[in-house]
Formats: sequence, structure tokens, C-alpha cells
Amino acid sequence: MKIKTLQEILKYKSLKKEFAILTDLKNGDSEIFIPNKIIKGEFSKYLDEIEIIYKSNKNGILENDKIFIQTCKNPIKVIIVGAVHIAEYLIDYAKSLNFEIIIIDPRGFFTSKEKFPDTKIINKWPNEAFNEIETNSKTALIALTHDPKIDDPALQYALKNKFFYIGALGSKKTHEKRCLRLIEAGFKNEEIKLINGPVGIKLGGKSPSEIALSIVAQLVSEKYKN
Repeated sequence: MKIKTLQEILKYKSLKKEFAILTDLKNGDSEIFIPNKIIKGEFSKYLDEIEIIYKSNKNGILENDKIFIQTCKNPIKVIIVGAVHIAEYLIDYAKSLNFEIIIIDPRGFFTSKEKFPDTKIINKWPNEAFNEIETNSKTALIALTHDPKIDDPALQYALKNKFFYIGALGSKKTHEKRCLRLIEAGFKNEEIKLINGPVGIKLGGKSPSEIALSIVAQLVSEKYKN
């Protein structure tokens, strides 16, 4: 790999830019792939196949066994609203899957560093906290507090900003009441249906760790739909 290519890789990583490294396995040539940017030489012949692998968020070798594509994408940002017991297990699972975790909870007594080590915590109400977080359509939100004063503003923000995954803890009855509040707030039924509520895949588990597992399983499933 040429020094210039290595320098580009380091630059893009420092800027948190998403890209792929293309390597010709026959001669060792390499190039950086960025969507909507022209690639040169032999690599340009395989642009369609390269884009398919890149969009799948995977690494891969093209069918001719000649070009290796290594995707370099930023970790998906997962915002957890509510520093409850389930959140502890959820964070452990999510970190092992290379998600970037942020906790929002205005209740400072829930969010000790001992309870959530090495995790960014914002002790503010959601409307204030989101001013400190850069979000986009690749962001996920999981609301866990059961408190409408905390969960609802976060869910509204996620819907307005088209987060790829939105989940909310609670029973069917709790979710029905939540949906009614969102309708009163001006959201349409088709928007509200984007919320996974009750959150998680139906695994049958009841304990905090089992519920957390069902949530992260659903999150991973949604990740690969995009």
C-alpha cells in the first residue's frame, strides 16, 4: 500500500469519514472508495459490485477473487433514555457489538460513573441533551424510563429526525397510551408505527438481562435492513 493511501486513510478516520479500502489481490494496488466519488483504473470496472458490498456494511471479495473491499464505517450511535437496570445489560451487549452508547437521564442519582463506566452520560432533559449530540438517520433511540416527561420528548425528536431504529419499553397498554399522546402532539399513525413498542424481539424472557438481549437483537436486525 502506498504512503499516500495510508495518509488518506488516517485523514479520513480522524475526520470520522466513512469509506472503503479497495485492494487488488493480484498486484497489491489499493485505492480509497467514497460514495459518489470517481474511482480509477481497474477498480472502476467493479463499481456496482463495490457499492453493493459497501452498502451492506460488510467486507468482501468480488466473485473474480481479485478485489478485496474493507469497509470503514463509524459505529452506530445508540442513545439510551433512562439509566435503569436494563440499561446496564443493554450497554454491555451493545458495546461488544461496536455501537457507540450515550445515556440521557436528567435524574442524576441514577447515573453514577460506577454504574456506567466508560459511557457518555448527559444529565439533562432530552430537549436540552440533544443539543449536545450529533445525530442522523443512522442513529438509534431506546427509551426505557416509563416516564412520559422524559421518554416522549426523546421519541418525538427521533421521529422528526428519522432515526433508523426507535424502541420504547412498556406493556401494550402503556404503548397504546404513548401512541395517543404522540397523535395529540401532531404525529401521524404511519410515523408512530415506526416505534418498536413494546420494544424487543419476543424471546419470552422476563429478567432485565433477557429483556436487554431482546432489544439488542432487534436493533441488530434493523441495522442490516438498511
